[in-house]
Amino acid sequence: MEEEMTIIQNQNIETMKSIIYGGIFGLVVGDALGVPHEFKSRSLFDKNPVTGMDSYGTYNQPAGTWSDDSSLTLATLDSLSKGLDYYDMMDKFTSWYTEDKYTPFDKVFDIGNATLNAILNYISSKDPMLSGLTDEHSNGNGSLMRMLPGALFISYKTLEEYKNIDDKLNIIHNISALTHKHPRSRLSCGIYSFIVYHILKNKEENNSESLESLVNKGIKVAKQYYSKETEEFIEFKKELHHFENIFSLETKNLDKNQIRGSGYVLNSLEASIWCLLNTNCYSDAVLEAVNLGEDTDTTAAIVGSLAGLYYEYDNIPKEWLNTIVKKEYIENITNNFIESLIINK
Repeated sequence: MEEEMTIIQNQNIETMKSIIYGGIFGLVVGDALGVPHEFKSRSLFDKNPVTGMDSYGTYNQPAGTWSDDSSLTLATLDSLSKGLDYYDMMDKFTSWYTEDKYTPFDKVFDIGNATLNAILNYISSKDPMLSGLTDEHSNGNGSLMRMLPGALFISYKTLEEYKNIDDKLNIIHNISALTHKHPRSRLSCGIYSFIVYHILKNKEENNSESLESLVNKGIKVAKQYYSKETEEFIEFKKELHHFENIFSLETKNLDKNQIRGSGYVLNSLEASIWCLLNTNCYSDAVLEAVNLGEDTDTTAAIVGSLAGLYYEYDNIPKEWLNTIVKKEYIENITNNFIESLIINK
């Protein structure tokens, strides 16, 4: 398994920037596409599908407004730019909630229950590893939606103390556990991170492997990884049956009526894979995600992060990018993160 997550280090800076910009802005654009339509049923979209960047709607926000999905991703990105520090990361999540930092208009307008309770736990305990919720009902998509920076970090960053795959995945599990500590959420974030890694590896090797092949490769390696017969993996092995649809590699072939865009982490991961594998470009992938209904912003953000990595920044529609609120602010945080990766290559 060691060879399955070696450091990505042979990309030139411009390629690296195009890929990471693609992932981050792919997430933010997907989020903003979904914000006006969150909580709406799929039947509405079947009659009148979303085709572009709309305004107002659910939260009465102008076009290009992004939500907690992007805010917490930016907070994670900002924290990891300075190194791996779970206290700092939770401090930044807390400043988002209490001081409206990392927001498009200096106002938090959406927050998930598990994330809110985790932040309140952290304010009380001051211990980031005690903040996340562990019960089965706290398996929303609130850690999966912000996991891209963590997946990029373990794929690109050279860390002497985090050389092997267990150390790298433990970082992903811990970043999830800050708010979502149940093994199902941590495992979902691990699967996502394997997919990210294989997309990046394909770019490093300058291959033209299909997105479907890379997604399936990430899923297969994740299944192998989490099926290990060790005491440390007992909690993950008990969860594997929940992922049967994903591990079967048949998600692409499921009927749309079998796919849900809800806030449950498993639904989000499965819906994201389905959207990616049933489309052929960034814009179609994120629009498919929004038109699933329900948790439209988060499904589109997750889809957008992976589609953005694969198709890269220049293939995100310019009219959507130019609508994004505080675009330069997002660029600055992303640039700082990329610079931190380059320095430690």
